[in-house]
Amino acid sequence: MTPSKPPVADVRVPVLPRVHVPADLRQLSIEELEQLCGELRTVLWDTITTVGGHLAASLGVVELTVALHYVYDTPRDKLVWDVGHQGYIHKILTGRRERLATIRQYGGLSGFLKRGESEYDTFGAGHASTSISAALGMAVARDLHGEDHSVVAIIGDGGMTGGLAYEALNNAGASGRNITVVLNDNGMSISPNVGGISRFFLKMERNPRMSKLKDEIWRLLGESPVAAKRLQRLAGKLEGSLKNLLSPGMLFEDMGFQYFGPFDGHNLREVIDVLTDVKNDHHHPALVHLVTVKGKGIECAEADPIKYHGVKGRPLPAKVEPRAAGDATRPPTMAYMDIFGRAVIGETARDPDVVVITAAMKEGTGLVEYSLAYPQNFFDVGIAEGHAVTFASGLAASGLKPVVAVYSTFLQRAYDHMLHDCALQHLPVLFCLDRAGLVGEDGPTHHGCFDLAYLSSIPHMVVAAPRSGEELRDLIRTGLEYRGGPMAVRYPRDKAPDVIDWTRAPRAIRIGSWEVLREGKRVLVLAVGTMVEVARRAIASEELHVTLVNCRFIKPLDEELLSDLLARHECVLTLEEGSIEGGFGSRIAFFMKEHGLTQPFAALALPDQFVTHGGREKLLEVCGLSDAQLAEVIRGMTRGEMPVGGRSIETVLVSEAQRVQSGLDAPQPGDEA
Repeated sequence: MTPSKPPVADVRVPVLPRVHVPADLRQLSIEELEQLCGELRTVLWDTITTVGGHLAASLGVVELTVALHYVYDTPRDKLVWDVGHQGYIHKILTGRRERLATIRQYGGLSGFLKRGESEYDTFGAGHASTSISAALGMAVARDLHGEDHSVVAIIGDGGMTGGLAYEALNNAGASGRNITVVLNDNGMSISPNVGGISRFFLKMERNPRMSKLKDEIWRLLGESPVAAKRLQRLAGKLEGSLKNLLSPGMLFEDMGFQYFGPFDGHNLREVIDVLTDVKNDHHHPALVHLVTVKGKGIECAEADPIKYHGVKGRPLPAKVEPRAAGDATRPPTMAYMDIFGRAVIGETARDPDVVVITAAMKEGTGLVEYSLAYPQNFFDVGIAEGHAVTFASGLAASGLKPVVAVYSTFLQRAYDHMLHDCALQHLPVLFCLDRAGLVGEDGPTHHGCFDLAYLSSIPHMVVAAPRSGEELRDLIRTGLEYRGGPMAVRYPRDKAPDVIDWTRAPRAIRIGSWEVLREGKRVLVLAVGTMVEVARRAIASEELHVTLVNCRFIKPLDEELLSDLLARHECVLTLEEGSIEGGFGSRIAFFMKEHGLTQPFAALALPDQFVTHGGREKLLEVCGLSDAQLAEVIRGMTRGEMPVGGRSIETVLVSEAQRVQSGLDAPQPGDEA
């Protein structure tokens, strides 16, 4: 379907130019508010299809966002949004309309909610299922301070597939405090929601067969020769009990929430009426259930909300570079995500015990084709990363070969499960971490900066990073054949530097083995994953005579090769697209210290800060990891100069107490690198 702008439905004087902050909304009539909703959709569509960003989710909450800011006295009343990709309309209405075209760009607006960006962003939201917990904390603080404002959590039914939401509902309902939860039910997170909870939101009355069955039972009971009326009365009571049992509100009522709904989330008048009623007359836990359509108002986005969940900006005209000899027939490279998806299809064809688990990220992890090819081996558990890991551990304990496909940043939520349920029991689960390193425009909540550190801290965990697409295939085979415990393979949101030869069968690599790519003198460059190719280009561009090693295993280290290399080189440089604290460089520094090695050492990595959003190449430059910067560092080390931005053994091993004492761990809200 060809994308098109929403139809121009109103030729009256535009309303949006008069709305700068939410207080301006409250001066408008209902008719003007309805006109405003159309204008908001037009602005959102025109801007985001030009610059890129999350689209369908925000199109679906236009009326809801307008109603919330109309009914509630924001920012005095607190709106707590779950995730942030549904927050673009909120940004427009809270003084950021003129900057919307900068969203997700370096130095521009964040694509998610961010406390340092606006007083209306009460809580940062980049991961799902957090809003109810945060809102309850704000409600408790309000009550302890003797204040009387409202606190509202807005959560999607996708967010409601996460266990944290139910922990919060249980606690909030039992508290009896004045807190309102708005459930935005569109049947989607990014992909269609899965599991019993999403089906629970479909009312019994929507099934015509149930209604027909009820009528038929009623007729038969009426024809009974024995106590027909009594049987019908009994059936009526049974029907009422069944209706209560299956009603969407039953779960929330039992948790201590008064349930309202479901209502049409695109009927602005109705949404305003119900929110006004709840705000004024119900000062206890309340849940308002609104049914919405993801992509609402744009025909193509409604028809394909997965495609329009996030859109890329319109590319600038590309500069045409002359092709090198032979390039005309060179096939294009593939994204690591797609290589992974095709690789696990091949592994399952070879071994039917291979099963794949993802947490509501089938599209994002490259598993659409796999889910169609092997539906019995594919499991989408919803936004429940902890459950995904323990579920995979149960599969492994029963002899299957589970692969957990997850973004690096989301696996952080399952650290305890990896530690206790998987590694402690030596269970062979293969973790495949997409979006490792800097992911670009999604920013600090989505960068995979910390996996090398947190995975390396887990006993029995093997940690690896491929330098190429072919090596990713080999490491997947390695992980599936390794039975000594869990193994993690991390790879970036990027294209692989090589062209895959799919006719070549993958091979298992010896656990812990490295690869010397270039023999040189004096300077030893130890690079991990994406930094191998960056270092290779930097060394080749300057024709530097140094040694380059592909350190594809971060844990365990190739200690035999490392000892030999350290004995033959005068200085050492480590390169990684991960946090400097606790990462690969730290492991090398500890090894050298432990063995009494004193040659000059420097570690280049991501800073010990939350890195802002922007294009990936720009962020690599900001962090000192671009091709040109690495070339300068390596060239300087050949002359005996240590890099200004590098970390010596002493600084890598600095104690946590010293860091805290120096004030490095006291950021203000929104502070980022």
